[in-house]
Amino acid sequence: MDDSGKPQDPEESVQHRPPEPATETEERGATPADEPTGGAPDNEAPRTTAPATAPKPEAPEAKKGGGILMGRPFGVPVYVAPSWFVVAALITWVFGGQLERVLPELGAARYLVSLFFAVAFYGSVLVHELAHTVAALRFKLPVRRIQLQFFGGVSEIEKESDTPGREFILAFVGPLLSLVLAGVFSLGMRMTEPDTVPGVLLAGLMISNLIVAVFNLLPGLPLDGGRMLRAVVWKITGKPMTGTIAAAWVGRALAVTVLIGLPLLTHTGALGTAPEEIGGTDSLTDALLAAILAAIIWTGAGNSLRMARLRERLPDLTARTLTRRAVPVETDTPLSEALRRANDAGARALVVVDRQGSPTALVREAAIVGVPDHRRPWVPVGTLAQDLKDGMRVSAELAGEDLLEYLRATPATEYLVVEETGEIYGVLSTADVERAFVSAMARPS
Repeated sequence: MDDSGKPQDPEESVQHRPPEPATETEERGATPADEPTGGAPDNEAPRTTAPATAPKPEAPEAKKGGGILMGRPFGVPVYVAPSWFVVAALITWVFGGQLERVLPELGAARYLVSLFFAVAFYGSVLVHELAHTVAALRFKLPVRRIQLQFFGGVSEIEKESDTPGREFILAFVGPLLSLVLAGVFSLGMRMTEPDTVPGVLLAGLMISNLIVAVFNLLPGLPLDGGRMLRAVVWKITGKPMTGTIAAAWVGRALAVTVLIGLPLLTHTGALGTAPEEIGGTDSLTDALLAAILAAIIWTGAGNSLRMARLRERLPDLTARTLTRRAVPVETDTPLSEALRRANDAGARALVVVDRQGSPTALVREAAIVGVPDHRRPWVPVGTLAQDLKDGMRVSAELAGEDLLEYLRATPATEYLVVEETGEIYGVLSTADVERAFVSAMARPS
């Protein structure tokens, strides 16, 4: 509702969901925030772990599903993203070509062996992510889900560690488990013949897990090594933001190094292939792979830095400052009369109360918009109201991540904001929270 008592555009209030608490996020553009009016004088509106094989892009909202649900180990859903099937096909094709040279007697069956290798490799990635998950649960950090995708796995941990020691442990357990798996597969190789299917599979899994561990230990965000570096700088300086800045810039330097260094290593034969055996297709493939990895690392480092800055600003998002002033009306009050009272009081919301003055429902802004002016004297506000359900009463003292988490648990377009005594303070619109959240993200440092 604007100051004249007319409701705002329903697109501003109906289409928005409460923003997710800051875990991982993508960049959003800035939109100006409305000035909320509360029950007091008006005030202006003010994680996951690193990947198993590549950086994890950060995002503010947990998607429903996100692929095929494979199970719920430790109560955490594990999804396989559609992009995994592309990678599985690519691994099957590449590894099948290698098997043709090592075990030519397999014939077409080599592709079945290669597919088994692809599945077993991502099983190792899942173990890596489960290590992060178990550590997070041990530290009472909620884990939203695990997803296996194009460049590895993602453990979506909803909150940051509260100490640098826990941050270090949480990051280190993933590469540690990958190293353990590499050791187990190495022991298995000693008990098998090298020129057999089991021997080749075990060798491939040993090498791939070793690469996963070493790659993730590189000291730059958003890799596990970057989170470990962040923890060390945090411990030394006592400032988590300083650790994030240092690890993010190292991550960006790492991205440039990968972009330039990987093609050079391949071209000089440092990776084991003689320069004369490297064709134009191989060089192009390596350059493309280096560009993709560098882009992911650079983007992930920037997202980590932006999310850290957002977390510093989240405490400014308080229910009290974002609340709209509301007027109480009884259920049979005509809409036109209710809007007149709201306009006279400078309010922007309506709360339906019973005859004892206790709130029972909230008049939905989107419903008001749908009533033509000439019908408003004949429409009682009760027909436009949503009954107050569990979770729709918000404490005026909630702020930051606690506020966002509370709203996410019970999605709605409006919430009743109350004082600790139970007194009505006003109405909180999800649209106002969304705009304030976006504004906080876009605010210059």
